Amino acid sequence: MATALLPRMAFAARNTLRSLRTGIQPANKTRLVIETATRPSYSLSYPSGQLVITIANTTANTGISASLASGGLVKSIAQAQNGDALQIIATLRKPIAQIPKSSIMILEPNGDNDYRLVLDFVAGQANATADTSYTTSSAATTTAVTAARKYIVVVDAGHGGKDPGCIGKGGTREKDIVLSVAKKLKSKLDANGFKTHLTRSDDTYLKLARRAEIAEQRKADLFISLHANANPSRKMKGFSIYTLSEKASDEEAKKLAEAENAADKIGVEGFTQFEENIRIALSSLQQHAVAEMSEEYANGCAKAFKRADIEQQAGPDVRHAPFAVLRSTVPGALLELGHLSNTAEEKLLKTSKHQDKLVNAIVKSVKNYNFEV
Repeated sequence: MATALLPRMAFAARNTLRSLRTGIQPANKTRLVIETATRPSYSLSYPSGQLVITIANTTANTGISASLASGGLVKSIAQAQNGDALQIIATLRKPIAQIPKSSIMILEPNGDNDYRLVLDFVAGQANATADTSYTTSSAATTTAVTAARKYIVVVDAGHGGKDPGCIGKGGTREKDIVLSVAKKLKSKLDANGFKTHLTRSDDTYLKLARRAEIAEQRKADLFISLHANANPSRKMKGFSIYTLSEKASDEEAKKLAEAENAADKIGVEGFTQFEENIRIALSSLQQHAVAEMSEEYANGCAKAFKRADIEQQAGPDVRHAPFAVLRSTVPGALLELGHLSNTAEEKLLKTSKHQDKLVNAIVKSVKNYNFEV
């Protein structure tokens, strides 16, 4: 007996709305974050006094209440099912212009978050006829660095002083490798128009809270912590990139965070409580905006490394773990530049040529990072 074939689209998995929230960004920007179970395909329209986001093949979730930040441009958010599409209708306090593509991002799942469509906008001249569909997955653009606004980057060379970090079979110390790369990175970033600060410029021991505090005090736009890895398996090699999450993405990430955080236990005084301003930063970091910006940078950095033909450790492009050094209100990532426990990679990490290769890739990732979101 012949079976009638149904249209292929009938079997397509339906997307589901997970959460809705707004926040406030620098320069009086309002940020709208729409979290969905799978990657959204969407279009934007701008009827009078509203911003409407239409997400294809998605089911409304009326059990979700939007979390709205006070002082933003969004007065209220409603959901409407329009056939197979979900419409998110944001009623605005003031008119807005068409949102430029550079102010729209789709972020990959991160820790407890699913896919997030992120839109940043400011009050401006409305354009009621605008109705532009965007289906691309990224809105990162090359950052134009001008003399009027130099973005501040804090580069943290991990370990130092009485804390050597991991030590390769050939005696190479992690603290020496990352300091060498950090100095080169500062020089190259400065030459590209950024204002760069090092947490340490010599063989000095710093507690993790102090490193995070330096980023806060410098009012950094981005924090990059440099490390070199070690693994019980001498065969393991390649770079890996991490962002902060209270829940580790995997067992290896958990163990690495425990090892890096243990650096604070080297001091005679032991692992002290964070100072008040750092405790404030700890709670602030739970804000989705910082986590999302960190994730954006980390993904861009992984791409820059791979484009530079730098070998990646097997696994995801970006991992997540509770690194103490990343606990601040500054977006940032921890970069494991390679494995000193691997004999071949230990030799490679010592060479000026490979260090320059790493630095060039990091500089490209910083230049391509969208600081204005």
